[in-house]
Amino acid sequence: MPLHTHERPTPHPAAAPPGEDVARTSPTRDIYADALRACALLVVVFGHWMATLPRVEGGRLVGTDHLLRNWELAGALTWLVQVVPLFVFVSAAVSTGGVLRRLGEGDSQRRWWAGRALGLARPTLTYLVVLAAIALFARLADGHLLQAFNSSLTIHLWFLVMLLAVQALLPLCVRADRRFGLKAVVALLVVAVLADLLRAGVRHPAELLQLGARVEASAGGIGWINLLAVWLLPQQLGIAWRSGRLVGARHGAWLLALAAVWLAAAMASGYPVAMVGVQLAGNNMLPPTLALVGVVWLQVGAVLLTEAPARRFLERHPLPRMVAVLGALGMPLYLWHKLAELPAAWIGERTGLPIDAGDPGTPGFWLGRLCWLLLCAACLAPVMVAVVRYEMGRRRDVAATAATAAIVAGGAALFAGLGAALLLGAWPGALVALACVAVASWLLRARA
Repeated sequence: MPLHTHERPTPHPAAAPPGEDVARTSPTRDIYADALRACALLVVVFGHWMATLPRVEGGRLVGTDHLLRNWELAGALTWLVQVVPLFVFVSAAVSTGGVLRRLGEGDSQRRWWAGRALGLARPTLTYLVVLAAIALFARLADGHLLQAFNSSLTIHLWFLVMLLAVQALLPLCVRADRRFGLKAVVALLVVAVLADLLRAGVRHPAELLQLGARVEASAGGIGWINLLAVWLLPQQLGIAWRSGRLVGARHGAWLLALAAVWLAAAMASGYPVAMVGVQLAGNNMLPPTLALVGVVWLQVGAVLLTEAPARRFLERHPLPRMVAVLGALGMPLYLWHKLAELPAAWIGERTGLPIDAGDPGTPGFWLGRLCWLLLCAACLAPVMVAVVRYEMGRRRDVAATAATAAIVAGGAALFAGLGAALLLGAWPGALVALACVAVASWLLRARA
């Protein structure tokens, strides 16, 4: 792939999707990369809503369930709807041009990361302000809805933690690609394999046949190394795509074949089928396992295999505006889509709409899912209008600090705040996270 393929112009900071970096000198956008991220965003939003099963008893919401607990086939579907590897892959590809430029010009990579962190912290702070206010109100009133959705309203923030962590290492990954090529991918793969082997305590070749079951039965331990190794893998592959080391249908077909063999072997050895969820249908996420690597091969292979026909389709059909709109709404849509479940449940509870339609296989289940999706979308629409109006009215030319101490302290505060929200949920997590992210936003700004 030519080096200029993924270079892109600098959009307004508020319009850039999470993880995006751009080459300031390029006059064109890569519509294929934009379309991939737009599709991934929609899959995430509708996938989260689809997986949430409200439970109503006597006309009152008593809690929520998860689709993975009630539908075995949903585990295999997560191989397609767990699109975080795809997002990391594409984000790395579109960010590489900017990294190469900064490396050539001697610009500060620390300040670039501070800019990325600040760009995520500011809209996240807005979300946390609203969520904390809702949580406080719920504590004073009947808080049964918040109790049901408490962790659901913050769990999606894990992606921001992971994205900031791997992007901090993006310059190192670019240098590794320039020096070692695809050997850098192999090195990450070796680390991931060794982590699972050591975690499983494999001592004899015969024990490899139960590798997945042994990993699933063991504590995370050394497997936590894969929090970096596995998530850096799609980033390294995205850089290789950008640099032309992976290109075309032939490489895509090879990766899809590898994915088929890899996932079949993973399932045969006892790894859980589902690639999302903790304590739902096994755990391939905390820490990531070799089974999740199979999804990386699957999604990257699909991107390469379909690239040529997809580009031809996008060139012939007037989709750039739609893709650009979804790209501009990327960060707000990701942050706020889970909050829509709260008013959707409130409306469903009071109107008697079939938001609780039982489990898959029961009459009316899929009609109930459609009703729930439409309710969530209807509740999200006015929220998005208000959020976009607010974000567009804010000062958007806020520069990031270049002071190393402020970047380190601000980054630590940001990670601490997001971690608190993940662990504690909306209450009291949103309050703790609000304080930490506010400090991070202040520290990461440049001072006059």
